[in-house]
Amino acid sequence: MTEDIEQVAQRYGRYTTFGAIVITLVWHIGYDLTVTVTGWDGFRWPVLAAVSWVAYTAIAAYAGVVLVRTYTGPTRVLELAIAVLAADVAVMVAGQPQDLLGPSNWGWGSVGWLGVMLFWNRPRWRSELTAFLAVNAGGMLAAMAVAGMLDRVSIAKYLMVMAGSITLQVGYMVGCHTLRVRAEDAVTLARRLAADDAWRESARSIHADRIRRYAAIRDVAESLLTQLADGADPGDPRVREDCTAGAMRLRRLITEREDVPDELVSALREHIDAAERRQVLVTAPPFGGSFPELPEGVREDLLRGPIEALDGARSRARVTVSAMSTMVSVAVVADNDDLPVSATPVREPSGVVVTYQRQGGEVWVNSIWQDP
Repeated sequence: MTEDIEQVAQRYGRYTTFGAIVITLVWHIGYDLTVTVTGWDGFRWPVLAAVSWVAYTAIAAYAGVVLVRTYTGPTRVLELAIAVLAADVAVMVAGQPQDLLGPSNWGWGSVGWLGVMLFWNRPRWRSELTAFLAVNAGGMLAAMAVAGMLDRVSIAKYLMVMAGSITLQVGYMVGCHTLRVRAEDAVTLARRLAADDAWRESARSIHADRIRRYAAIRDVAESLLTQLADGADPGDPRVREDCTAGAMRLRRLITEREDVPDELVSALREHIDAAERRQVLVTAPPFGGSFPELPEGVREDLLRGPIEALDGARSRARVTVSAMSTMVSVAVVADNDDLPVSATPVREPSGVVVTYQRQGGEVWVNSIWQDP
């Protein structure tokens, strides 16, 4: 569920970004290019208008490439914003003064869309976009004052175009930002719920493990006490062995701690319990520490050799586990005569190295994994 919500949030971020690019380019090609071509003869300097259009297009293409890669506006945004406003002024200068509010002066209503791309998803996009649009609006108003076009009709046209374009541009950016924020909030909430579920599952697992240990402790103590109550001779070697095995198992069960259940430790404990049921004396210090995340196949390779040694133990075994942030080691010493050993370390495909050593009637198996 969390992954699905994260994918939805990523789609919101991706497609709203693509929408900003598409709107800007379609507007610039569909409207700006059209009015530039159709009003070519009306410009004082048509080449300047064409150069401005090309410069606008180049900046839009560059910003679009950056957005597709990073979903954030370009880093050198100040220089690009100045270049865009310069192109806007060039379009004003290229036209006739009487056409300042005409269709051929496309820059002042269009550059806001390019501003949306430049300031997209930046930390201070609100203040940056506001300043950019304010400079654009102020520049157009100054040009109208120079051209002597501050009459009521001209001011009304100016306000209508400014209000319409700014509403569309800022509205799109604010709406998309709100969508992204809500999607990110949903992802955060989903992660919290997943963490709560994992914590509850961990708590249930810990509780079940405690119940298992308490039941095992009760069974061991009950069995020993029942033998003694039934008249078993404490001096009988068999009874003494049973008491020794029971005491060792009781000590291990009482000292076991597993605040964060781990599959490797759980698998080892199952085989330790099975060995103890065969009357094998197993010494196993408490498995503590924090186990790192193991790649696929590593856990199986770590356990294979030591478990074979433990499962074949005749009467005694010692199990140790060591873990650090980048290393895990599992070792077993057992009186196992049947386990085949290798004279040289065995290197598994997963990166686990297994070392064997036999001395007398005992075999030592140590498997180690280290994060490359």
